[in-house]
Amino acid sequence: MGRSHGHKARDKNKGSLPQVPKTLKSDGIDEEYSAELADHEDLEAQARANAANQRAKVKKSK
Repeated sequence: MGRSHGHKARDKNKGSLPQVPKTLKSDGIDEEYSAELADHEDLEAQARANAANQRAKVKKSK
């Protein structure tokens, strides 16, 4: 008996499931960053992100 006999019920609802849940979909609105409203933690996080980007660029170019 091959696998095609009796194994079709396992994935019957797979096609009806959404790829991304509605709760995770964004509304498409981007928020702007304002340097005037940034506090110390925002500036520190931005500096860390820039440093990480520089490390990734150096690592990628090697």
